[in-house]
Amino acid sequence: MRFVVNLPSTRLVPPVAAGRVVAEARAWIGTPYHDQASTKGAGCDCLGLARGIWRAVVGVEPGVVPPYSRDWGESSGREVLIDGARDLMIEMPVAAAGAGALVLFRMRRGAVAKHCAILSGEGTMIHSYERLGVVEVPWSDPWVRRAVAAFLYPAEFF
Repeated sequence: MRFVVNLPSTRLVPPVAAGRVVAEARAWIGTPYHDQASTKGAGCDCLGLARGIWRAVVGVEPGVVPPYSRDWGESSGREVLIDGARDLMIEMPVAAAGAGALVLFRMRRGAVAKHCAILSGEGTMIHSYERLGVVEVPWSDPWVRRAVAAFLYPAEFF
């Protein structure tokens, strides 16, 4: 299956090779958890990890992420994370997602998607989790059940 995104330029752009995304995600393992940060080795949250991988495999971030609080999803009720990923990345069905895909999760039923991870291989994912930092963990049933959207990084963005 081939996925491409139709960017504003109307050019079709293929995804970044999964191996590049996974290698970059693994380079972040051990980075401490820090809200709103996105610095390899120093600190990041789950969005910061996704942003850092973007910078490494795609290039300059296309915009500035405004400050956000821990309850940002509860206060607005909008799917900010999903909508933002749809604007920038290549959407695919969660069931088709494999290594290199960014997966978004609803942490509670009925809540907005507020967490993300990179699928890293057969049955594993990499994410930044409070108190643990960036870790590679099993892509286990509790995570699979919470997954609501999946995206691939575009090979270029302009």
